[in-house]
Amino acid sequence: MSTVFTEFDLMAELNQPGDKIVLLVMDGLGGLPLEADGLTELETAATPNLDHMASTGTTGLSVPIRPGIEPGSGPAHLSLFSYDPVRYEIGRGVLEALGIGFRLTANDIAARGNFASADADGLITDRRAGRIGSDECVRLCAKLQAATGDLLADEGVQIFVEPVKEHRFVLVLRGEGLDGELTETDPLSTGKHPLPVTDTSGSVEGERSARLINRWVEAARRAIADEPKANSLNLRGLAKDPGLRRFPDIYGMRAAAIAVYPMYKGVASLVGMDVIDFDGDRPTHEIDALEQAWNDYDFFFIHVKKTDSYGEDGNFAAKVHEIEAVDAIMPRILALQPGAVIVTGDHSTPAKMRSHSFHPVPTLLWSPRAMPDTNTTFGERACANGGLGIFHATNLVPQAMGHAGRLKRIGA
Repeated sequence: MSTVFTEFDLMAELNQPGDKIVLLVMDGLGGLPLEADGLTELETAATPNLDHMASTGTTGLSVPIRPGIEPGSGPAHLSLFSYDPVRYEIGRGVLEALGIGFRLTANDIAARGNFASADADGLITDRRAGRIGSDECVRLCAKLQAATGDLLADEGVQIFVEPVKEHRFVLVLRGEGLDGELTETDPLSTGKHPLPVTDTSGSVEGERSARLINRWVEAARRAIADEPKANSLNLRGLAKDPGLRRFPDIYGMRAAAIAVYPMYKGVASLVGMDVIDFDGDRPTHEIDALEQAWNDYDFFFIHVKKTDSYGEDGNFAAKVHEIEAVDAIMPRILALQPGAVIVTGDHSTPAKMRSHSFHPVPTLLWSPRAMPDTNTTFGERACANGGLGIFHATNLVPQAMGHAGRLKRIGA
C-alpha cells in the first residue's frame, strides 16, 4: 500500500484549471459474503453501468485510516478529501454542528448527542431511543433548551441544544477557557450505565470543561426523565473546530457537497465546500441537484447514506438494492462529461457484521484519460486486482486531478 500522503503546499503550487471531477461516495460500500462461497453486496448487485465504467476505467482498494483499523465516518471522509485523519483528528460534534449550519466560534465545544432509552436503574436499553422521529427530536431539544439553557450562566458559558435528525442532536457550550481532550458518555452497548465525561489532556481547561459538561448531562437527563422513549441521552465526539486548511485553497477548485444527512454536510463544510440545498433524499434527487449546479463548481462530492444504514441493520438485500439504485443514475453523471469520476465508499459496512469494518474499500476511477486495467466488473475481488492497487484514500483526489488535467508538470 502506498504510504505517501498528500502534500498540500505542493498541490496548491501545481493546481491549474481543467475538467470537472465527481466524487460519489456510497457510504459503507464494501461488504462481505454471507457464506464462504458467496458474493458481497456489491458483487451481488446488478450494476451494468458501474461494470462498464470499470472496464474502461481503473480500479483498486482504498484504505481510509491504516491497514486493519476500523474507521468512523468523519475520519473516513476527511481521508477521501485528502486530509490524513491520523494527523487531522476531528470530533463528530463539530461535524454535526456544521452540518446543520450552526456557526461555531473559537470558544465553542460541540458534541453530537443521541437521545436514548434507559430503565429505572439508568441502564441503557436502546442507544437510539427507538429511532424517534425528527419532529420528536425538535420537541425534545426545545424542552432541553428551556430547562438547561441558563444552567451554566454562573460560569460564563452559553448552552445551545439543536436538533439534527431522528434521535440525533447537537450540544454546544460557548465560553472562555473551554478546551481539553474529552471522552464520550456512550457505553456503546445496552445494559450498561452511561459513562462520565473525563478529560485526558491533564489541562485546567479540560478539567473544567468536563465538569461543566457533566453538570449539563445530569440536568438534561432529569429534564427528560418522564419521556416515554427518549428518557436519557449520551454525548459523543466532543471537540472544537480545528480550523483546517480549506480544500478550495489547496486544490484551486470550487467545491460543492450534495448530501442528505447533516454530518456529511458538516465534514464537507469543515473543509470549505459549499453545501447544495435540494429537495428529496434519493440518488435521483441528488443527481437533479448535480445537474442544476454543474456550471457553478469544479468538484462535486455526492454522498449516499443508505448503503451504510442497511449494512448496519444487517439487511443484505436492501443494501444490494441501494447499490443498484446508484448504478441507475451513473449515465446521468457521465452525460455531463466530467474529466474524472470517483466511485467508492468512505469505509466498508458488511451486512454480515452489522457495523463498520477494517476491510479496504472498492474504488473505481473513471476518466477519458484512464488506463484500463483487466477488470470488467466493479466488486471487491475484482478491485483487489485493479490497476490502482491498494492505496491510502488521501491519494485519491490528486489521482483524479491528474486524470482531469488539473495538475501542472514538475520539471522540464
